[in-house]
Amino acid sequence: MHYRTFGRLGWRVSEIGHGTWGMGGWSDRDDDQSLRALDRALVLGCNFIDTALAYGEGHSERLVARALHAHRAKRVYIATKIPPKHRQWPGRAEDPISEVFPPAYIRECTIRSLQHLGVDCIDLQQLHVWSDAWAADDGWQQAVHDLKHEGLIRGFGISVNRWEPANVLAAIATGLVDAVQVVYNVFDQAPEDELFPTCARLGVAVIARVPFDEGSLTGHLKRDATFPEGDWRRLYFTPERLNETLDHVDRLLPLVPPGRDLPDLALRFILQHPTVATTIPGMRKLGHVERNFAASDAGRLPVGLYEALRAHRWDRTTVIP
Repeated sequence: MHYRTFGRLGWRVSEIGHGTWGMGGWSDRDDDQSLRALDRALVLGCNFIDTALAYGEGHSERLVARALHAHRAKRVYIATKIPPKHRQWPGRAEDPISEVFPPAYIRECTIRSLQHLGVDCIDLQQLHVWSDAWAADDGWQQAVHDLKHEGLIRGFGISVNRWEPANVLAAIATGLVDAVQVVYNVFDQAPEDELFPTCARLGVAVIARVPFDEGSLTGHLKRDATFPEGDWRRLYFTPERLNETLDHVDRLLPLVPPGRDLPDLALRFILQHPTVATTIPGMRKLGHVERNFAASDAGRLPVGLYEALRAHRWDRTTVIP
């Protein structure tokens, strides 16, 4: 495992972290399996775990707490997120921030996450949705300042709306944002245009989320795939979108070198960008952990292959969570 500096906070974090959405919020979760995957990740050198209060209403946070308890001697950085109070994704400019992130609610959610995680201080507390229409609001700014001043959080971040990577630049300009979490993968390269240069200039850490495009870039998704009612993937992969996505995947497959696979290529593409501090694939099985961590050891992609992957940029505009 290789490590990178987490922006101006200066933490040395594993360049492949551990995403835990599927552990708490997906229909086919298995707690024992999830805990084995977390344990293996920590043994293999992962020291950055991303979770959220909304993942199973704290279920993922509690699983992370159990994993941390078994590895008390390790320094592991934990990031979590505050869900919008009205439970609407993505963040919308027309929604008053007083209905989405009122100051008292920001504090209340932080206390709940501290209790779930069994820690005295959260390394990185994030807002789970965002609109830059809220950037100048004094309420969230004061709440973040107070949480830092009281030692309840070390850093503050924002999870950016899918396919709107520039919709956080005003918040970054306040100086309060230590990290941004953004969708970035072979298809979703738009963060490179404005967000990444701004983050590099200001020392804001970048967490690349959705490295496998919710599963399409694993190469295992089939055109006849179906998902249970209430499963997030049912919304993301409507039949029309699924077929369109897999058409893009099919055009990628010839680029996979002999002896490698599509997930390896997808992760190494992300890690090629120096502005990325860590990427957080969801890993609920031991095999996923070992496969994904191998991408860190594989090193940089050949320049020609990297440029060929860049040609697969796919700018999507329909905003979904």
